[in-house]
Amino acid sequence: MRTKSTKNNRVNVITLGCSKNVVDSEVLMGQLLANDIEAVHESKTMASDIVIINTCGFIDNAKQESIDTILHFAKEKAAGKIDKLIVTGCLSERYKPDLEKEIPNVDHFFGTRDLPLLLNTLGADYKNELVGERMLTTPRHFAYLKISEGCDRPCSFCAIPLMRGNHISKPIEKLVAEATELAAKGTKELLLIAQDSTYYGLDIYKDRKLADLMRALAKVEGIEWIRLHYAFPSGFPEDILDVMREEPTICKYLDIPLQHISDAMLKSMRRGTTRKKTYELLTRIREKVPGITIRTTMIAGYPGETEQDHQEMLQFIKEARFDRLGIFTYSHEENTHAYSLIDDVPEEVKQDRVAAVMALQQEISAEINEAKVGRIEKVLIDRKEGMYYIGRSEADSPEVDNEVLIEAKDTYLRVGSFVNCKITSAGEFDLFAVPF
Repeated sequence: MRTKSTKNNRVNVITLGCSKNVVDSEVLMGQLLANDIEAVHESKTMASDIVIINTCGFIDNAKQESIDTILHFAKEKAAGKIDKLIVTGCLSERYKPDLEKEIPNVDHFFGTRDLPLLLNTLGADYKNELVGERMLTTPRHFAYLKISEGCDRPCSFCAIPLMRGNHISKPIEKLVAEATELAAKGTKELLLIAQDSTYYGLDIYKDRKLADLMRALAKVEGIEWIRLHYAFPSGFPEDILDVMREEPTICKYLDIPLQHISDAMLKSMRRGTTRKKTYELLTRIREKVPGITIRTTMIAGYPGETEQDHQEMLQFIKEARFDRLGIFTYSHEENTHAYSLIDDVPEEVKQDRVAAVMALQQEISAEINEAKVGRIEKVLIDRKEGMYYIGRSEADSPEVDNEVLIEAKDTYLRVGSFVNCKITSAGEFDLFAVPF
């Protein structure tokens, strides 16, 4: 077993789960570097003395991936390949006593708000002055900007408040400083994320201030796109639609997880809205921001969901014609309000309903994409892969949305640059284009 000093050891950070975890890992690595501790992200080639796993505990599949990853590195530690194993993040926050008992080979378990304690374990100090200092794991031309932490919503199915705590907004001036720092390092696109961006400002300003934040960020020099994610439909601050329409830097793009449309399901889910209100909100959004791209998320197989509820969801998707849509099967999570209900929809029925929704969305996506053929789109080039440059239009967020493919033969495009492109053909989830 190696016995080198922790102070100079290399740390390999493994990130699981959502974009919020990505930011947490980036902040962690920024703090390590500021303490003269070498940090790498998900390195498969460089030997590391310490491994930190930033876990996800959202739904069953995510929890299992986190556990499998911990067990893998616990074996690596037992074999003497690493010296220290640390687990942090949502799974650790939620199940720390169980994990400590079941996987004793882990040196330390930390929760979602224990960064100073984690750093102290490595002989490092938490530096409050590092506003915006992160070690980006994304290409430098785009970055996630977490505007708040935690959630105060009472959604029956969701364990996030158990893992992330209550909603805490980050002050506008700190977010502007962070965005300015990112822009100085080459970031051109900010992806605003939170557990619930709709709630932004209520805790510290006693009023919804998302519109004010967006206007302030739109003034940051060097930022060309600002994209909004995870807007809760109940209490939706419609003044942000004016900002989207008026500010060219704000993408006409909205990620608004709706989860269901049946009144019975929405009530049981404790979503604070109704079918009628949802239809009316979508109508106002599209009236105020013509051409807006809307992404949503649905849940299939929530307790008590009938075939009629499922058919109502399908009809809603047909009528709403979302540009982007994802769907998850319901996961029965301990200590949530819905855990008291009977998880009565069989797994195979859940999967069949997911397949039906995605087949419908595939048709809708193909039709929407086909209508874009011949149009000129501003495209941000993310990478070169094989025979193609791969980028995104204003309608596309990284990882989850469409990509624009441009043949690399006889063409040179700089990664991280914006290029005007003419759409030449379309698939169900991708567009093909040439520089224009």
